[in-house]
Amino acid sequence: MEKNIDWQSLGFGYQKTDYRYVSDYKNGEWDTGTFTTDEKVVLNESAGVLQYAQTCFEGLKAYRTVDNYVVCFRPDLNASRMADSARRLEMPVFPEERFVDAVKQVVKKNIDWVPPYGSGATLYIRPYMFGTNPVMGVKPADEYQFRIFTSPVGPYFKGGAKPITLRVPDFDRAAPLGTGHVKAGLNYAMSLHAIVEAHNLGYNENMYLDSATRTKVEETGGANIIFVTKDNRVVTPKSSTILPSITRRSLMYVAEHYLGLQVEEREIFKEELNDFAECALCGTAAVLSPVGKVVDHDKEISFPSGMEKMGNITQKLYETLTGIQMGRIEAPKGWIYIID
Repeated sequence: MEKNIDWQSLGFGYQKTDYRYVSDYKNGEWDTGTFTTDEKVVLNESAGVLQYAQTCFEGLKAYRTVDNYVVCFRPDLNASRMADSARRLEMPVFPEERFVDAVKQVVKKNIDWVPPYGSGATLYIRPYMFGTNPVMGVKPADEYQFRIFTSPVGPYFKGGAKPITLRVPDFDRAAPLGTGHVKAGLNYAMSLHAIVEAHNLGYNENMYLDSATRTKVEETGGANIIFVTKDNRVVTPKSSTILPSITRRSLMYVAEHYLGLQVEEREIFKEELNDFAECALCGTAAVLSPVGKVVDHDKEISFPSGMEKMGNITQKLYETLTGIQMGRIEAPKGWIYIID
C-alpha cells in the first residue's frame, strides 16, 4: 500500500524507509547478504572509513511508470562504476550481478515508498561501501560492509525547471584521486566548503575548471554539464578527471538516436561559453536542470535560451529521457529493469 505522503512537496532529503540491504566482507569473501529494518551503522572508532575515508557510493532511482510498473534505470552501469571505484580505492569489488540483484530486491522491499507516477518524486537508491575493521597504519582495511538504503525524494534543485546560476570559483574543487571513475566520499567532502560558500553568495552551484590550466570547463560539484550550440549541436566536456555520468551518457544517446541531433564530447574552453545557446546540469539527482547564467568573477554569461525556462533542445532532451524512464517512450534494450 502506497505511503500517505505529500509527494509533490518532497525535497531532496533523507527519509527512513522500511528495509535496507547489508552484506559483509570478511576473510576474503562477501557473505550472502540480508535485509534489516535498523538504519544505524555501528563501527569501531578506528574503522578504516573513519580514519582514512575508505568509502565509495553510487546513486540511482526507482520510478513508477505510466502503466504503474516500478522500474530502475540502467543499474548495471552503476554496478560497473562502483566496481571501478572499489578497485581504485583498494576495496573488494561487490559482484556486479549481485549489485543489480540487491538493488532490485531493496526496491521491492520498499515498494510502497515508490512515489506515484506524475508526482514529480522518485525513490532514490544509495548503494555504498566502507572499511569497517580497525586500521592504524595507512593501509586498506581488511573488512568491509556493502549497504543499500532508499529514500523518496523530490527535485534536487528547488524551483523545478527554473534555470539556476553557477559561479566559477577561485580555487579547484579538491585534490583529485587520479581517475574520473572514482565516486568517493573524500571527493565530495573536499567540495563541501566550496558548495556552502556558493550558496551563501546566492549561487546554486560551482562550475569547476581543469586544475592544470584553469581554462577548460569540467563539471559542477554534484553534476555533469551539457551545452547546446546555436545550431543545435549537443556538446559535453571531455576530461579524464570528471565523473562518467550515466545520465549524461544516456542524454547523448537520446540526442543522437531519438532527436537526430549532432553530438560532441570534446574539450570546452571557458571562453566558448558566450557561444552556446543553452546549458544544463545532468545527473541522477539533477536529472536535467537548466542553467540560466554563469558568473565568472565580474563577468556574467547569460544563455539566450532565457532565464525563465528550459531552452528548446534542453526541454526535448528532458522530455525524452524522462519519457523513457517513466514508460511513455520505448526504451533502448537493456535500459529499464522492471521490479517484479
